[in-house]
Amino acid sequence: MSRKYVITGTDTDIGKSIFAAALTAAMGAHYWKPVQAGLEDGTDSETVARIGGVDPALILPERYRLKIPASPHYSAAQEGITIGLGDLDIPPVDGPLVIEGAGGALVPVNPELLFADVFAHWGQPVIIVASTRLGTINHSLLTIEALRARNVPIHGIAFIGDENVDSEQTICRIGAVSHLGRLPMLDSLTPDMLRDAFNTHFNLAAFGS
Repeated sequence: MSRKYVITGTDTDIGKSIFAAALTAAMGAHYWKPVQAGLEDGTDSETVARIGGVDPALILPERYRLKIPASPHYSAAQEGITIGLGDLDIPPVDGPLVIEGAGGALVPVNPELLFADVFAHWGQPVIIVASTRLGTINHSLLTIEALRARNVPIHGIAFIGDENVDSEQTICRIGAVSHLGRLPMLDSLTPDMLRDAFNTHFNLAAFGS
């Protein structure tokens, strides 16, 4: 069975797309962002292609491209769209697939459906992306609890930012999750720099490669 990983975060703008770009490139995977909310400043798919050096042919088209940069349930409603669970079935691909959610795990897709519910429906392992800054312990543990409450399999947690040994260890110990690695802050987000940082701070074998 081809490997599939779902990327979620403990907050918005946490670095999900940066990690997704690095993982997609390292695995030679396809990438899919099912719901993109906000188009004016570019899309996450475009970011993954640019900073990850991912072949555009491996980037699947979004199922929904919403104009307003807000929670998907609101953005969709403003365009007269309601996104249902059956509208987000995972597309078949030949090889591994990295799927990126929008915002955090409890972001609404519609007024009654959260991304965590979609993850539970998919049943694929989730990687939580978390910052190392102040507040990360609370945000990370709440995300872990929300996913576990829905029986979502958690593959592990990937950190973004400066090293914070105590916070990282505390989250992994209390949350009983694997520490997959940490991407440091980079001076420039180029494919070469991102690849080198991922190879230095992560073990690709942890992702089945």
